[in-house]
Parts: sequence; C-alpha cells; structure tokens
Amino acid sequence: MITIREVSSRKQRREFIRFPLKLYRGNPYFVPALYGDEKRLFKKNCHYNEISESVYFLAYDEAGKVVGRIHGILHLTANEKWRQRRVRFTRFDAIDDQRVADALFAALESWAKTRGMTEIVGPLGFSDLEREGLLIEGFDQLSTFEEQYNFPYYQKLIENCGYTKEVDWLEHRLSLPDEPDERLDRVADKIMKRYNLHVAEAKNTGEYLKLYAGKFFDILDKTYAEIYGTIPFTEAMKKDLIKSFRQILDLRFIRLILDEKGDPVCFGLCFPSIGYALQKSGGRLTIPTLFKILHAVKKPEIIDLGLIGVTAEYRNKGVTALLISEIMNLLKHEGVKFMETNLNLEDNYAILNYWKVFNSVQHKRRRSFVKEI
Repeated sequence: MITIREVSSRKQRREFIRFPLKLYRGNPYFVPALYGDEKRLFKKNCHYNEISESVYFLAYDEAGKVVGRIHGILHLTANEKWRQRRVRFTRFDAIDDQRVADALFAALESWAKTRGMTEIVGPLGFSDLEREGLLIEGFDQLSTFEEQYNFPYYQKLIENCGYTKEVDWLEHRLSLPDEPDERLDRVADKIMKRYNLHVAEAKNTGEYLKLYAGKFFDILDKTYAEIYGTIPFTEAMKKDLIKSFRQILDLRFIRLILDEKGDPVCFGLCFPSIGYALQKSGGRLTIPTLFKILHAVKKPEIIDLGLIGVTAEYRNKGVTALLISEIMNLLKHEGVKFMETNLNLEDNYAILNYWKVFNSVQHKRRRSFVKEI
C-alpha cells in the first residue's frame, strides 16, 4: 500500500529535497539542482508565494520508505495571463511503480479540484527560467544545470495516469560548421552600423548587472511574452534569478545589443556548463565544488545557451545574423567543444532555423503533459 502525505515538517522537507539525490545516485547524466535553492522554496517569505500557492506531497511504501514526490503550483499570474484554471506539476520523481505515480497524481488532482481548477499541466515550474519538461529522448546525454534529467519510465507512469502531450521542446548540440561562412561577420558588422547598434559593455559582472539587468528583463518579457507557459517577472523574481545565476555569469558569454537610445534590440545569454562540477556534491556548494565551478567558468568545454531573443521590430532587419555571428565567435573560444541550446519549442521555426548554419544534432526532446480533471 502506498501512503501519501503532504509535506509539513522539517524532516519531510529534507526527505522531499533529498529523494532525487538518492534515486539518481551514481547516474552519470543526472545534474542536481542547487540544494540551497530547493530549501528556499519552503520558506514562508519565499517570493513565489506572492504569485502562487504550492503543495508538496511525498509517497511512502509499506515499510515507511520514501518512494516518490511531487510539487503542485497554483500559479495565479499564469492563470490570469493565459485565462486558464490550471495547476502545474513539477519535481515529480518516483521509483518505477505505477502505484506510486497513481497515488501522487491523485493527491495533486484532488488538491487542485478543491481550489476550483480544471486542468493539471507539466512539468512546469514557477517561470520559464526554471527546469521544465519531461525528458523523453536523450537519456544517454548529460543534463544541463538549467534542466532536469529523468529516467525513461517516467513517461509511462505519467501517461498511465491519463496525461497526454501538450507541447514538446527540442534541444540541440551545436558546433562550428565544417566550412564557416566568412561573410557572416561582415554582414553582422554592416547591420550594426546601419542601425547604429552597439554591444552593451561593462568593466565587471557587478557593473554589468547594475547597468543592464533591468534592460535584459525588459527584452526578455517582451520577446517571450507569447511563448508557451511564460509569465512576466516580478522584481523579487528578478533579484532571485540574478542571485542564483550570478556565480556562473561570465561577460564573455553575454550579449546584449542596444540601439542608439540605449534600448535593447536582441540578446543572447550563455553559461559555462557546470553540470559535471555539481554531480558529486548533490547540489551543495562545498569548497571542492566551488573550485570545480570556478574552473568550469574560467575554461569551459561546454557552453549552455540559456536564452536568445530579438525584438519584433528588428526581426525582419537581419539582426538574426548578429546573434548567429556572436554564437559562432563563442564557439571559437579555446577549449570549447560545443554548445547546448536548452529548450526550443518544436514549432518555433524562427529559432530552430538558426541552428541550420551550425553542425547541429537534435539530441534531446522534452514534453509538457496536460490532463482535464
């Protein structure tokens, strides 16, 4: 018999956070989330409480051992924006036992119904910058720090609970083409001059964030406004995201292009891959782990392409060439082997077409599921 309990005690919070670390122990492809970030979710003053309501469930077997978990989010801002009555599920992890999945999703669906909701969707987090989507292809590939790994049997567990595909995301591995187009940099330079554009610059990361963080979030909200599941960022969310990613931000891998008025035109945000650095620590920032992260940031072999976007008024002006040129230049850094694109919606052809000029391999696929309740 499987028993479901809502997380309420300190012990249960630890069990919730640690369960995937135990489940994936020794798995060469799993990259844990930062342990401190997971702990902050349970604090009463967590900024996400301003825009959502959360519930956390644990599943126990007959011996009292934790065998599964799930996190439900009633996202008020998302429901208002998209005119929906949904609860998002995320942080679903379980052993390969249909009884566990059935019990966890039944508990979440019951909770959603008591709040007047009509659908469950996910995996989706609080924002588009969190881990989302269930991995359904690419189980032999290292996960990025920004995305979640899961076992192949998860898809079966979820579908057997009555969930069906809503959208898929694709991920690509990019490397330099065998014969680079030498005209690309010249075209990019002409576009910069034609529209009086310039690259945002600063002496260091702190100055960069002070000068341009606001502009970055402005263009992010603008260019991602109509993309599946996205929401506008609150000031508290912005501060938290900056805090979470600041340690791996490197000005070599950030591009924000501004017009003559200083308004953002396009952007590309990349991170040195720190997946290997975090694997053995369980997401804890121990001193050895910090040294590994610093080395990965200083001399990255893999770069994660976090976000990319062009404002609507510049999409038909050739500005795309600027971003492609900049990505090409990033790949030319000594020691960089390839770039991971992270998630692109399978029907976002404007973005997917970018990758055709690279040596591109579509090596992962993720899915968001939905169920009416």
